[in-house]
Amino acid sequence: MVLGGVISGCQSAPPANHVVTLAVLSSPNSLDPRVGSDETSQRAHQLIYDNLLALDEQLRVVGGLASSWQQRDALTYDVVLRQGVQFHDGRELTAADVVYTFSSFIDPAFVSARKGAYRLLKQVIAVDRYTARFTLSEPFGSFPIQLVMPVVPKDAGPGLREHPVGTGPYKFVSFAVDDELVLEAFPQYFRGAPANDGVVLKVVPDEIMRALELRKGTVDLVVNDLSPDVVHQLATDPAMSIVESPGTDYAYVGFNLRDPVLRDRRVRHAIGYAIDRQAIVDYLRRGLATPAAGILPPVSWAFEPDVFQFTHDVARAKALLDEAGYPDSDGEGPAPRLRLTLKVSTNEFIRLQAAVIQQDLKQAGIELDVRSYEFATLYADVLKGNFQLFTLQWVGVSDPDMLRRVFHSQQMPPSGFNRGYYENPEVDRLIDEASAAATDTDRRRLFGQAQRLVAEDAPYISLWNKTNVAVARTGIEGVKLTPSAEFTFLRDVTKR
Repeated sequence: MVLGGVISGCQSAPPANHVVTLAVLSSPNSLDPRVGSDETSQRAHQLIYDNLLALDEQLRVVGGLASSWQQRDALTYDVVLRQGVQFHDGRELTAADVVYTFSSFIDPAFVSARKGAYRLLKQVIAVDRYTARFTLSEPFGSFPIQLVMPVVPKDAGPGLREHPVGTGPYKFVSFAVDDELVLEAFPQYFRGAPANDGVVLKVVPDEIMRALELRKGTVDLVVNDLSPDVVHQLATDPAMSIVESPGTDYAYVGFNLRDPVLRDRRVRHAIGYAIDRQAIVDYLRRGLATPAAGILPPVSWAFEPDVFQFTHDVARAKALLDEAGYPDSDGEGPAPRLRLTLKVSTNEFIRLQAAVIQQDLKQAGIELDVRSYEFATLYADVLKGNFQLFTLQWVGVSDPDMLRRVFHSQQMPPSGFNRGYYENPEVDRLIDEASAAATDTDRRRLFGQAQRLVAEDAPYISLWNKTNVAVARTGIEGVKLTPSAEFTFLRDVTKR
């Protein structure tokens, strides 16, 4: 549900001189973190609320609102809250708020796209004022990462989407759809008052306008919402500073393994060897990416570096096509070895990338028909399996359980994200064992073995991991991006 009109929580906005203004692409669709799942909503939630547990720089689960947690047995987790944490209305955070928040996801009447993450959650109860107990229906080693979720006040109800109350570093002031969300610093924030007076998320849908507003000074900062070419141009402006960090977004080419041609691993490998991934990173991404090894980012604690990776080797691609029964019938002539179709979105960068892939495959004798669609149409075709090849991105990959959701044979649509219909019984076994493993050491070992097998099977051709980039006006200091590019860093930002 999109918020309507202008919603106000205070009589006046914080003083503009020490308020940091960020340009964002769109309005948040809900300020209730249990409901809003679009990117701008999540960014707003990161400022207004705090997560029960959090992720560190290696994407390991650490304390957030919780001071500690303990796995009592295979099905039970106890989470102990910090004492003295205040909501913006002055009430203390207790286990009752945790119970209310997470019980929402197992309430049949509650509607949220996030509910699937809590499919194994059976019950949440308050053991005492500061301890919440989570009981699962079956073992699930990745469960703690599902607690990296904002806590809302008990009995908040549907009004939270329009008038949010959290424990985060910023309090809600006002919101005008397609214009701006205004927040002010919360002096009683349990980690310490923010270094600035407030934050404004200003909606600027057009990329050129975002760059112009940066240059005019009507916007102070843009995070991950400018193309590599625009970042490259702004980097020459002495009034701008650029901050980069390794990111978690993952771009790939997906295959339909039910297709009679692409079912052959040699053909998939030929395509992998034909694509010059480094050239895409260097020239299209302007260096704001690194060639990817797999769906888990290198910053993840569960990332396995020792996996098969494609080099750019056209001769090897041709040899594999020969082996697969697709010889070059006319030598250096124009006839292709085979023809394939790649579906992509209408995004300008994605279309340019598809054109590069098309030329790369042509060098190996593969004629690629590139067809671009509005995102909704492309996504619907991918979900239905109506494709040979497609390109998409996974955004904010942080949990190694993503391997199960994308590559397990029981996760084919509509149950999960295995949209290419990949099946490998050994991969299934390793993922199942990893999901049930009691220790991170065992989980990492099993997930690592699964990553090695998936890399060799190549149901995806990994393209690149995005580099997070923030462009700020000089005078904005303290910008430090996390791997997931969360807006939590804003509480440490100062404005001169």
